[in-house]
Amino acid sequence: MVKKPYISLYWKCQLIGWSVAALYWTFQGWSAAGNFKFDLAVVQFVSDVLMYILITHLYRNFANKNHWQNLSLEKLIWRMLIVIPLMGIFYTLVTIGKLYLVRLLFLSHPQQSFTDFFNVNAAGIFVAGIRLMAIWLLAYHLYHYAKREIRLSVENARLELSFKQSQLDNLSAQLNPHFLFNALNNIKSLVYTRPDAAGRAIDLLSELLRSGLYKGSAMLIKLNDEVELVKDYLELESLRMEERLTYELDIDISLSGLLVPRLCTQTLVENAVKHGVALAKQGGKIDVIVHEQDGFVSIRVLNPGKLKQDKKVAGIGIQNLKERLDLSYQHCASFSLYEIDQKVCAEIKIPIR
Repeated sequence: MVKKPYISLYWKCQLIGWSVAALYWTFQGWSAAGNFKFDLAVVQFVSDVLMYILITHLYRNFANKNHWQNLSLEKLIWRMLIVIPLMGIFYTLVTIGKLYLVRLLFLSHPQQSFTDFFNVNAAGIFVAGIRLMAIWLLAYHLYHYAKREIRLSVENARLELSFKQSQLDNLSAQLNPHFLFNALNNIKSLVYTRPDAAGRAIDLLSELLRSGLYKGSAMLIKLNDEVELVKDYLELESLRMEERLTYELDIDISLSGLLVPRLCTQTLVENAVKHGVALAKQGGKIDVIVHEQDGFVSIRVLNPGKLKQDKKVAGIGIQNLKERLDLSYQHCASFSLYEIDQKVCAEIKIPIR
């Protein structure tokens, strides 16, 4: 099957818009002139379309190179107030040059010198150029502004839905019947042997459930709050698994106030317990390390084990985490999973902003 040539919306608008304008000028010439020349009209039409597409396309390349499409409306307006007169001057010079050249080619004895021709027509052509360039710039940037707003609205909606799904996933994990069964059985045995530990386990379990049920409205929370949640989770799991689970947290306290996606670290820790320590006969140690590296916050969770290359390691929680990172940080954050020193390391890198 032969593919049809693709023409983008931008080029369609350029060709159609300037062609309509050139046809309008041709019609004006036909209605005003007594001796209308068809060949001259064709030259004028083609040259007008090509020249003005070139002028506006050069501006588009300049604006894209300087990322003007991402500017706020206020900053963009100030730049347009400068650019429109400049483009009007360029339009005037190009148009007068083209018109005078056409006169030389099609009129054997031009009645005016270039200087006289320029003086007579410059003001009117400049005003027309200002009007045309302003209309073109307004249409071009309004389109991109509307497109950006729609894109941001869609991304915000996706982010909110993704976050709500993360809350549900977290609650599902916390309320997992097997998890609750083991936790309650452990608490029951601790009531007879270690009453203080049993009371602590109940406090930790209730705090985790309360956090999931009542403190889940913020998409971003302080790193310190996220770490406290992780500490409660690990302490509860260590009570359940006893000596099979040990853990150590190495947190840069200068980053405590930094905002991070809620549950991002706990998701990594839950996976480390489930796929690492719980599967090892003798259990193991979980390390949570949070440091700054080259303008990024590196959150690493290490657990004993090896990566299985033939097995899909990204579950629903990790998939959800990746999507929230992409949406929250415009693909500037990253998630990676790798082996280091006979341990599995899950790492999140978040730009400091």
